[in-house]
Amino acid sequence: MASNRPGGGQWRASRRNQDKRSNRHGRASSSAPFSAATASQSSNSSTPAAKALIPFASDVAQPGAKVQAPDPTPRPLDHVTGFGAPTAPALLTREGVLSYAELEEAVARLAGALRARELVPGSRVASWLPKSRMTSLLPLACARAGLVNVPINPLLKRTQVAHILADSGANLLISGKARLATLAQADLPCPALAEEEGAALLASEERLDPSSADPDDLAALLYTSGSTGRPKGVMLSHANLWLGAISVASYLGLTPEDRVLGVLPLSFDYGQNQLLSTWAAGAAVVPIEYLAAKDVIRAIEAHHITTLAGVPPLWVQLVEAAWPPLAALSLRRLTNSGGRVPVSIVRRLRELFPAAEIHLMYGLTEAFRSTTLDPALLDDHPDSIGAAIPFAEVLAIRPDGRVAEPGEEGELVHAGPLVAKGYWSDPERTAERFRPAPAESRHGGIAVWSGDRVRTDADGLLYFVGREDAMIKTSGNRVSPTEVEEAAVASGLVAEAVALGYPDHRLGEAIALIVRGHGPDEALRAFLRRELPNFMQPSAILWREELPRSPNGKLDRERLKQELMA
Repeated sequence: MASNRPGGGQWRASRRNQDKRSNRHGRASSSAPFSAATASQSSNSSTPAAKALIPFASDVAQPGAKVQAPDPTPRPLDHVTGFGAPTAPALLTREGVLSYAELEEAVARLAGALRARELVPGSRVASWLPKSRMTSLLPLACARAGLVNVPINPLLKRTQVAHILADSGANLLISGKARLATLAQADLPCPALAEEEGAALLASEERLDPSSADPDDLAALLYTSGSTGRPKGVMLSHANLWLGAISVASYLGLTPEDRVLGVLPLSFDYGQNQLLSTWAAGAAVVPIEYLAAKDVIRAIEAHHITTLAGVPPLWVQLVEAAWPPLAALSLRRLTNSGGRVPVSIVRRLRELFPAAEIHLMYGLTEAFRSTTLDPALLDDHPDSIGAAIPFAEVLAIRPDGRVAEPGEEGELVHAGPLVAKGYWSDPERTAERFRPAPAESRHGGIAVWSGDRVRTDADGLLYFVGREDAMIKTSGNRVSPTEVEEAAVASGLVAEAVALGYPDHRLGEAIALIVRGHGPDEALRAFLRRELPNFMQPSAILWREELPRSPNGKLDRERLKQELMA
């Protein structure tokens, strides 16, 4: 039976390694002031919750509880609240600690409040907020109420937010008063609710019991930049999100003992998964916003964090930071996605966190995670992206449609139940990226053709070669060159613009903006700072009298790329 389970073969191998490694990790000591009794009262405490520790799950949960082998049967997403012991801690935000019983009650009340606003099934609920109790509950509350969660990156500015609201056809926007003040009336296709008023939603008298949603129902729209222009909404079902949570909790070996620090934006697929996979393991998650590495270090030390997920620039910051002597002792695993970590940084991480497993992963929003490298193989294969995660089938496909042989390059194609439902209201781009699986696929159905070039070795491990499209991967974000270029031209200071990525030790890729014009450099930078989020800001602006063109009259991006890299 096990061999028929999606990802079964790899799961068995990786689980054996995890079982062996788990014996090395004992429970870290804690002087956490929250007991099982006080955890359920913490949300009403006047003590600043963000400075409080959370209790270990073993203090309140059944001893010996472990994550089971991954079950491929999807369920309604809001049922994930049922994995934790009722009095075990589930969520710590600045508003306080919620136990699993309180998490279930809060989801029920928020879902009831949303339904009471006469939102019909399938309505889109957008949130443009930093991490909070509200934004952490919305994925489950929307799912329970039959609504679609649309989290918007809080770093985005008016232009991008207005596009997402219009494109998604949002039926409700929840945001802070200061952010709402930056939007014009024409930017709002729906009622807007200030976060300060939205707090009343969490105290609603209306409540909804766990849903009976069809796992194939739409649960979320996550907007990701596209190489052709504006961000596009990736449609994720209950099944996509549920199985992604089960998969990650399984291959990471998360248990109720774990405390996961959520630093990734909730608008990212892996940011959402940090919540969901933690709850699928009955563990506790601590979502935070951070400005510098010291904020992350402080949170790790304060809450005895065991699991930290990040993108390459964060690891560079952390290895360069000063760590208090005992701050890193609780860390058991580090997980990377959003770009390749330089081998030199991997080695530094091993030195800094000798007791922590390092999981290097590859993924794309259209199919969540695709691969992970077993930590036991890291020393011998530090530049590999690993092999398929549970529930994923990953193939390297040659131009002739056949599976690439070891050493050959091919396009990474992902099939299986983690594949999203396509792009929202965009059948043309959906047809380009979501196509029938290759003939040699054992799963079949619709697959995601990533546009990324990979090769395999004799052991079946995958290695990233490069991207076929023009997307720039910087600070863990996918940036559309078109968005940066359009913003530059909109300044009125340049006539033409080309945005390109180039290797950068800290960012993965930095953005170079090559422009034709004569405007003052600082004036252009000031305009871009107003119009684009920080991660879209060019590191270099290069002014030219003329830009080269290809024979068909288009800007010659390839020539500019060659000149940039020379």
